[in-house]
Amino acid sequence: MRKSFLYIIMCLLCCLSTIQVVGQINTERVMNIGRNALHFEDYVLSIQYFNQIIKLKPYWADPYYYRAVAKLNLDDLQGADEDATACIERNPYFNNVFYLRGFVRHSMGEYERAVADYKQGLRYNPNERNLLYSMAMAYAQSENYVAADSTYSELLSHHPQYVAGYITRGQFNIMRGDTLAARADIDKAILLDKNMAGAYELRALLRVECDKDYQGALLDMNEAVKLQPKNTGFYMNRAMVRYYVEDLRGAMSDYDYVLTLDPNNTMAYYNRGLLRSQVGERNKAVSDFSEVLKREPHNYQAILNRAILYDDLGEYENAIVDYDAIVDVYPEYVEALFARSEAKRKIGDMRGGERDFGLAMQIQEVQKRNPDKVKEASDKATENIESRKKSDNSINKYDRLMVADDNLAQTFEPKYDSKVRGRVQDRNVQVSLQPMYVLSYYERAGELLPSTTFADELAQLNELKAFKYQLIITNNEPVLESRQITEHFTSATDYTKAIEQSTKDYVLKYMGRSLDLMLLQDYTGALEDINRVIQLSPNLMLAYFQRATLRYRNLEYKRNEVRMNNEAKESYEPILTTNVNLDNARIEYELIIQDLSKAIELSPRFGYAYYNRANIYFAQDNINAAIADYTQAIRYQPDMADAYFNRGLAHLKNGDDEKGREDLSKAGEMGVMAAYNILKRMGK
Repeated sequence: MRKSFLYIIMCLLCCLSTIQVVGQINTERVMNIGRNALHFEDYVLSIQYFNQIIKLKPYWADPYYYRAVAKLNLDDLQGADEDATACIERNPYFNNVFYLRGFVRHSMGEYERAVADYKQGLRYNPNERNLLYSMAMAYAQSENYVAADSTYSELLSHHPQYVAGYITRGQFNIMRGDTLAARADIDKAILLDKNMAGAYELRALLRVECDKDYQGALLDMNEAVKLQPKNTGFYMNRAMVRYYVEDLRGAMSDYDYVLTLDPNNTMAYYNRGLLRSQVGERNKAVSDFSEVLKREPHNYQAILNRAILYDDLGEYENAIVDYDAIVDVYPEYVEALFARSEAKRKIGDMRGGERDFGLAMQIQEVQKRNPDKVKEASDKATENIESRKKSDNSINKYDRLMVADDNLAQTFEPKYDSKVRGRVQDRNVQVSLQPMYVLSYYERAGELLPSTTFADELAQLNELKAFKYQLIITNNEPVLESRQITEHFTSATDYTKAIEQSTKDYVLKYMGRSLDLMLLQDYTGALEDINRVIQLSPNLMLAYFQRATLRYRNLEYKRNEVRMNNEAKESYEPILTTNVNLDNARIEYELIIQDLSKAIELSPRFGYAYYNRANIYFAQDNINAAIADYTQAIRYQPDMADAYFNRGLAHLKNGDDEKGREDLSKAGEMGVMAAYNILKRMGK
């Protein structure tokens, strides 16, 4: 592992020849590229850039802060804590780092130390929402209910519209047994934001466990599912509610959908198996319990259910094998002994059947004389007979549906809310366009969306076999793994050497290096190389297409840099804010449109160029032009679900709800699940 890490660093040092100034690393530029990688959630890559800054300028606080954020997102909590501490040692007035380190310690269960950091942050900004919110949760989790109640009151007095505050205070009130106060908080959250799916789920669970109001709970779970149609937990809970109202087919359909989204969900297999056995689908039920046992071979409740089903199906040998497994672990479980006795008799093993029957009778006599022996059996009659907690392994509860542990008073899951985490432009945005397409080597595996990335021009370029990887067109790139990062650093270095040593095939070498630098989030370097490609080969359509996307990403990166600079200034001087307008945004948009228009001129049937240009028109509020281009994209790529989705949003923005719904419905049908969320909000 250490050798691998050192190899990565060596490759990074080699590739930095593309970002040097007078033989030395331009630290400001490397810092910006690292923050850019962080912005696009390439955490492993960003860490490598910050490592170089720290090596050259160990007295800087900022790279430790940003590296801590990256490590947090990679679940390296100890490393994040150490980096945040290093940042504080170098600059104790960097206020955001106290929130960051507090959150890290909070996540490690070190609540007192987390609270100390939150308080330190509040010294400079006493009403800061994230600090108050996280501190209230830390108090609640450490069972300091008085301090938690006081902090929640302070939070909501300063931020009375903060929905998440009401939801987590509702959970806190459930923890301390005040369900009336919890209900009031959850109702308030829904009143403030009718699109808060988690609030509907929490209210539904309250209705089930406190009021036995199953119909009301079902209405709430329906709302939650409509708002987040890919949340498996919502379907699991709705299935349970449907079971309570005796809608077994509806419950099974929910489990079916859970398993399309999460094929390894053992709870869904188990519960569906129980329901299938109840409606007489015994063979399918056997299949479900067998799936459970593939994943959990020692799930004896599943073994017992399957044994009973084999018995009912007349597969007595299989039933006996499963009963054997039960009796080995539960030798005094008389129900299994009696069942095995009967199964043995049915296959002609009369002696074995008599032996099991006699043993079961002896155990029953002992249990009658010792009531403590039958305590577990009595649980079955005295507890809720319809469900059990997942961690409850009582064999007597084999026929109950499983529910998650602490399903109602859920453990708090604080989230780190920072401008440097994730895609800044998407923060607090509930409806956004599907992104632009780009040439790449990688695509994130989609659950439902079909691949729509074939193009003749791309096939012709790949036939040249000039690149080390197969090129694709995608708008769903994954985060690179460490191995891939290393490969592309090496590849960029190899292209640099090849360009210096040869006068042949400059176009493809510059294009290959541009692709590598793009994947390494160096958009400035990638643009410089694609410019050379176009200078050398002015009729290469895909180069114009790629340059347009690189220009857009570079513009996005510059905007992110402005936001981060503002954030840093706010951290040092909380009262000061800086408003920066990127005056060149309009010019950049026009350059992007020129590139895409040139690509269309060179290849009029290339649908992806129309789609990307439509996105730019949309950003410029030129909605009619956007609709026209989305229509052209669909004409040449009829299975481009993203074009239907974005055109639907364009129609809605134009006030044409009917066409908007039609396009969104089509997009949802083709796999863009966000479309259903929007249709729900429209009341359709």
